[in-house]
Amino acid sequence: MAATGDLVLIYQEENPTSFARIEDIWADKKRDWYHVKLLLLQIPVSEVVWILRETYLNGEAFTMNGVKIRLEKIVGPSQFQQQLASTEGDPGKVAKGRQGKVISLFGRKKD
Repeated sequence: MAATGDLVLIYQEENPTSFARIEDIWADKKRDWYHVKLLLLQIPVSEVVWILRETYLNGEAFTMNGVKIRLEKIVGPSQFQQQLASTEGDPGKVAKGRQGKVISLFGRKKD
């Protein structure tokens, strides 16, 4: 389940539309429903509170005003490497194999 601090990609009608960060989650008075405070990472940046079920935070689609919406948790590169390391059993081997080459933009020759 997506949690506080996680980044999510918001899909509308199966088209990715924007990113958001989950700022806070608290229980609603209705059982199995939650208030989810999202910081929408778009221009202008804004905050919204949606009332969602836990399954919706897990990626199940729902509708809002007749529009199909889905949240997908985003895994950053460092989190992805940590997941690979934990599944492979040898974190040093995975981390070394996944590091890229650093190319300096300032050291390039000008034509």
